[in-house]
Formats: sequence, structure tokens, C-alpha cells
Amino acid sequence: MEMFLRNPLYTNPEPCQHLAEYKLKHGFNGYKAIQKLLVTSPIGKTSVKKPKTVPRCGFCNGCEGRFYLCLICSSFSCLDHTILHPQSETGHAVFVDIERAELYCGVCCDQLYDPDFDQVVMSKHSMGLTSGVTGNESIGQRLIKRRRLISGVGLNFQKSKGGVSTKDMRAKSCYPMGLRGLNNLGSTCFMNSVLQVLLHAPPVREYFLSGGHRLEACHRRRTTDLMCLLCEVNAIFSAVYSGDQNPYTPAQFLYSWWQHSANLASYEQQDAHEFFISMLDAIHEKDGKSRNGSKGNEDCQCIAHRVFYGLLRSDVTCMTCGFTSTTYDPCVDISLNLNTSVSSTEKGKKLNKRNDDGSMSTLSGCLDLFTRPEKLGSDQKLYCQNCQEKQDSLKQMSIRKLPLVLSLHVKRFEHSFVKKSSRKIDHYLHFPFSLDMSPYLSSSILRARYGNRIYSFGGDESDMLSEFEIFAVVSHSGTLESGHYVSFVRIRNQWYKCDDAWITEVDEATVRASQCYMIFYAQKTLYNKANEDQSHAPNSPGRELYFPIAGCC
Repeated sequence: MEMFLRNPLYTNPEPCQHLAEYKLKHGFNGYKAIQKLLVTSPIGKTSVKKPKTVPRCGFCNGCEGRFYLCLICSSFSCLDHTILHPQSETGHAVFVDIERAELYCGVCCDQLYDPDFDQVVMSKHSMGLTSGVTGNESIGQRLIKRRRLISGVGLNFQKSKGGVSTKDMRAKSCYPMGLRGLNNLGSTCFMNSVLQVLLHAPPVREYFLSGGHRLEACHRRRTTDLMCLLCEVNAIFSAVYSGDQNPYTPAQFLYSWWQHSANLASYEQQDAHEFFISMLDAIHEKDGKSRNGSKGNEDCQCIAHRVFYGLLRSDVTCMTCGFTSTTYDPCVDISLNLNTSVSSTEKGKKLNKRNDDGSMSTLSGCLDLFTRPEKLGSDQKLYCQNCQEKQDSLKQMSIRKLPLVLSLHVKRFEHSFVKKSSRKIDHYLHFPFSLDMSPYLSSSILRARYGNRIYSFGGDESDMLSEFEIFAVVSHSGTLESGHYVSFVRIRNQWYKCDDAWITEVDEATVRASQCYMIFYAQKTLYNKANEDQSHAPNSPGRELYFPIAGCC
């Protein structure tokens, strides 16, 4: 933190003045009062104990949705009316979200992060260790039970009718290694959801747990005061895979990311996809230069490109003479428009989830739309080298090279510059857990276009590695102005919901019903290989950093 403040190139965004004024006038009285009301569920989720009577908003008398408790007068407000309470009661700007035990400013209309409040919440876990209460066990208590079960200390092995087997108790006592909640630092659910994906992306996990980022060498090469984003990612991996399951606070990482993406440095909610792209750019900027020198992205050996790098092919065909111009564009993800028509591969399948208008959206339909020939408008005429003038054209996209990890971004946010308005598309999207990308490869597209008239389709080793398995989903709920990101990660065919500090086990139906915003697939061979490692234990630094798959990197 001190190093961060000394950096003259970066200024930490100003903290909320209303929170500062509250603490100056009231100190920690409100925090201490709230601590007595905190309850922690067996899965580690902390919330404020609700009153015996149903809480109602003091303005609209509503009793649905999330409620916020004023730290000064203890009155309740719904999210829409938290802004009115400070107007009617001077100085009453700071609230606590009773469902999530997080601070909220009614004037700024934003979540707040305060290390002092975070300490109050986390100390509740420690208090639970000695309280002897079993109804709401903390994560620490469950870890102690787990150690006892493993060692056999304090267990009664005599069988009884109502007893639970050791195997069952161990299965319920904790989650797999690497599952750890991330504290919200003030509207940072966009960051936490993407970080959870990276923590469980097989090649990224293998890279950091096997010592792929050399901390000592990095410190020796550092020539500026900028914090190293890779070092902070490495620190998160070390903390998450340490075995400690108390929620982790990625504050240092946030500061580092702000340094590398100063235009996004604020306490406001950001777009998860935009964060994902900016983080990969920052990693490439740091890791790529040290590894590649002057090499281009295609040959880049940084971890971002080795895992996510793919290549798109764009064919533009003149509708007058048939001349085709081909270009290739690197990508780290593919953005897809929502399509409401069922693709040929989905026909005949039972798709239960329909949108309100009766339409259905499928991932294969979105990919079909992405690779479908598109006639360019009259204002988009392109110069034809053969005709020597601008002509009407057809444009068709395809995938020349598939990455190790395929990131698909669903365009749910529409922005109209003409109408000067924005909206969110709430359509549900049907997506498979196993995905065959071969129909969308350049070789397949060209084969369908030309048939047997040509022999070389421009294919490569990607053709042999076109089968993928899903391992993570980032979903967005709520509206464009007030929404929330969570991620779902798949570990050994079991799904877990990562909602900031809280991890819960969920079924496949829950994942499929979510409004997916980003979907992550790993090459099937890679995914199966990762699942063979049941312990997820760190590897020795000398071990191969990637699984031996033909055509990788």
C-alpha cells in the first residue's frame, strides 16, 4: 500500500466522503452494533439477522427485494429509495445491505469498501470458533472438523442408525481446494467473477501453481514504480490454493489493475467483459515484452496469449466479379449477437426455456449467425482489387485458429447513438456443456462454400482440437444501471456459484437458467487432464507448464 501511494504516476480514487464524515462523527459505534446482528451460514455467507417482522421500506412500504439498514437510525429502505433517506434525514447516508452485509452509500448510490467494516465482518468468523454454536458454523469450524476427520481424532467410530458416515461428513465439511470467496471492495463483483474464472482455467492455474511467474526475476527486471499485475495474480493464486477458505480480499490486485487501466479506476461498477480484456492486455504488456521482444501477438509467449489467443478469418467477396479478399485478425474472445432462431444442430432437441415472446436463443444459433455470410450495406461498399472500384460485397467470418480456452461474450448490452439510449437484452440463452467448434472453422466454412472443387481449405491443427468442455460461466442479473455479476465454475462435474465472498454448490439447472454474459470452454483433452488431478496441489517449479497436447502454443 505504501509503495502504491508513493507512485507519482497514479492517484487513488477519492474514498466516499459521506463514509468519512460518518466515521468522523460516529466512530465505530454503528459497526459494533451491526456486528451483534451478523449471522454466518454454514457456507460462509454473512448477513444481517432479519427482524421477526417482515422489514418494509420506510418510503414505499414495500417488502420485496433487498433492504438497506441505516447505520444511524436503523430504518429500512429499499434500493430505489435509499437516495431519499439522506434527503429527509441529514447525514444519514451510510447503509448496510442486510442480505450481503456490505456498506452502501445512499447519496453516491454505490457500494462501499471499508477495511474497518471488513474487519468487523471477518472477526465474526473468529468469534464463531469459540462460541460453541453449531447451528451457524463458520468456515473455520468446518475446517477444524475436516482436520479431525482426516486424522481420526475425537471421532466415535461406533456405527449407529442415525449416524452419518465419515465419507459423507467429509464431503459436506468443505469445498475442493481452490474454491474461496472474494470480498467485494465496493461494486467489484465484475472483477471477482472474472478472477474466479481465471483461478479455475486449467492452463492458467497450471502456469501459476507451477511457478510460471518468477517473482524474484520479475523484481530484478522492474524499472518503474508500477505494481506488477502478474505478481498480484500470483498472490491471489497462492492465497486461494493455500487451504484457507475464509474470503480473500484482492485489494492489492485492484490497486495494480487501476494503475494499468487508469481510465477505469473508480469505485463505480464496470463491465466484466471490458475488465477481462483490459486485464489480458495488461498481462500481455508486462509478460509479453519480457518474453517476446519485438515479436507480434501471433508468436507471443505471454500467458494471456498462450491460453486465450485465437485467429479469425474474414472473407469479403465482391458481388459483381466474385473476387475474394481475405484478412486475419487475432482475438482473445469472440463476441456474439443473440439469435432467436434455432440452429440446425439444435432442431429436434427439447428446449424448455423460452423467452417471454416465445422465441428461443441457442449458442449454436449465435455461432451460426456469427459465421453466416452478411451483405454489407450501401454505405459500407469496399474497394474491389479486381473491379478497381467500390462494389457491393458479402462478408463472412470464420475461425482460423482455436485457443486453448475459448471465451464467448454474449452481447447483452445495446447502445444506440441515434436514440441516445441503452438497454439490456434479458433473453435466456441455451448453451451446451460440450461444444464442437468444427462447423465454425475456416476449413469447414470453405468446404461448404466450394465443395470438392478445391483441396486446400486452409486448415491447421485446430481442426483436430475442436471439441471443448465448459468450465465457467459469468452471468449478469438486474438492469443495465443496477446489476450484479456472479460466476459459476465447474470442478469435477460439480457446479459452484461464486457470488463475491460466498461459495455455494448448485445444480446444472441453476447454471443453465442464469443469464450468461460470458461462457468459458477449455479444450476437451485439456479439461479431462485437469480433472484427473484431484488434489489441485501446486506442482514443482521444474515441471512442464502446460499439458502435453499436440498443437499447443
